[in-house]
Amino acid sequence: MLRFLPALTLLAMLGPVVAGLWGTVLPAFGHLPAAGQNGPSLEAFRHLFAWGGLIDAARLSITTGLAATSLSLGIVALILAGWSGTKAFRILERLLSPLLSVPHAAAAFGLAFLIAPSGWVARLLSPALTGWERPPDLLIVQDQLGLAMIAGLVVKEVPFLLLMSIAAMGQAQPRRSLFVAQSLGYGRVTGWLKTVFPRVYDQIRLPVYVVIAYSMSVVDVALILGPTTPPTLSVQIVKWMSDPDLSMRLTGAAAALLQLALVIGALCLWWLGERLIAQVGKRWIMSGERGKLDCFFRAFSLGLGSGSALAVFFGIAGLLVWSFAAFWSFPNVLPDGFTLRTWNRHGPNAFATLGETFFVAGVAVLLALALVLGCLEAEHRSGKPLSRRGLWMLYLPLLVPQTAFLPGLQTLLLSIGADVGRIPVIFAHLVFVLPYVFLSLGDPWRSWDARNAIVAAALGARPWAVFWRVRAPMLLRPILTATAVGIAVSVGQYLPTLLIGGGRVSTLTTEAVALASGGDRRAIGVYGLVQTLAALVPFTLALAVPAFLWRNRRNLHE
Repeated sequence: MLRFLPALTLLAMLGPVVAGLWGTVLPAFGHLPAAGQNGPSLEAFRHLFAWGGLIDAARLSITTGLAATSLSLGIVALILAGWSGTKAFRILERLLSPLLSVPHAAAAFGLAFLIAPSGWVARLLSPALTGWERPPDLLIVQDQLGLAMIAGLVVKEVPFLLLMSIAAMGQAQPRRSLFVAQSLGYGRVTGWLKTVFPRVYDQIRLPVYVVIAYSMSVVDVALILGPTTPPTLSVQIVKWMSDPDLSMRLTGAAAALLQLALVIGALCLWWLGERLIAQVGKRWIMSGERGKLDCFFRAFSLGLGSGSALAVFFGIAGLLVWSFAAFWSFPNVLPDGFTLRTWNRHGPNAFATLGETFFVAGVAVLLALALVLGCLEAEHRSGKPLSRRGLWMLYLPLLVPQTAFLPGLQTLLLSIGADVGRIPVIFAHLVFVLPYVFLSLGDPWRSWDARNAIVAAALGARPWAVFWRVRAPMLLRPILTATAVGIAVSVGQYLPTLLIGGGRVSTLTTEAVALASGGDRRAIGVYGLVQTLAALVPFTLALAVPAFLWRNRRNLHE
């Protein structure tokens, strides 16, 4: 039975992607019987190219995606170069690690509450430093260049790339390489970038590609922080796919294919950039430059890393304050008073939605765990480790833009009448939960000391008894951590819930983003805070449960 689980896992992970892409291609070329279109036709592409905002929307998608990825990778590289292995780095790692579980929408709302003309930053500086007695008429959030959106993506992608890089550094031998470089007179930052970073980047190339694809096609962050006239291409696709006029789905499908082409083009451009930077880097290495500005870059990187962490922390604090705020006039730093009025009004619905969110996430994660544990056990028994091609297939659902295949999957489900209820939403979430659960659990599972299994087998235990009574209990903490990661991924899913659920399934993310257009900061504070807690509580339990169960077995909970 284990032999079939890898194939079943691939089907659950890649089947919806392939079906969704096919469901996007057909309407894009004029085949949508529900709208009376039987194609083939290029009319959808003519309508798309006739849209006046296409060039600006495409430009925004490309620039925000590449800029956010470049900035995030640069910040992570400088942090690691300047501080890896130090006490300050361990503190910064502890600050950034919890931020990985904060949903993108909650982080975006928090950042908006900080940097808006009436946000905390303006209140702290006013009127003493700015002279403002009322919020200035400045377009900071939803600016035309997408700078606020880039900032929102950076503060979330820095923790992701940092943790991916830390995991990759185990194979890069950073201490030995840095010691040799420093013994030759290189500064810490310059020596690390010249000797360690190329090997680390080779390990995190796929996660970087995932960040590019996600940043170019994200919808919830774009709705909160991105421009609106025109919006990013991904947001416009969702608008077309949600239009009551079914013929607009054809235009939306054509735009989805364009979004896919833009992402592929951006990835190719990034790949070419890698080759160019590699050549420039070789010349830089051969130049023998020892690094004269290392102290500046160390301080600069520490400021950037701390700023990213503090932006999210203070943003979440802003959500908390707004959820309890009574009257709050500008430029007061704190409200005139605190009240439970907003929680009494929105709390019951928020916690009811929390139950729906946990149900969808729980079922999706349980399915993912069953498939992943089965695949890892099959890998262990067969002695065949995950190949490079298998790793690419694992990342494929994360590399294909959600806006490229989810609209097509929605169209296919509508055509067969399978678009009702939670089950389609759960399987749509499973597509994105599976890769993260596999990546979170794979390394701890493979690094388990197999001699424990040999001892158990020598005592008469069968393979499944070894699995359930020895291996799984010893790896309880990684399993619970992978579960928490899967729940956080599911909680943060906006587009799969919106499109596949068709508005019939409401989660905290869809409800919070829907409130963005209304501008009720107090209601947004309630939903954003509950959404954050929904992602953070599983991580807390993942740390606390093993510590409690194995409190008399130190090596099992440390």
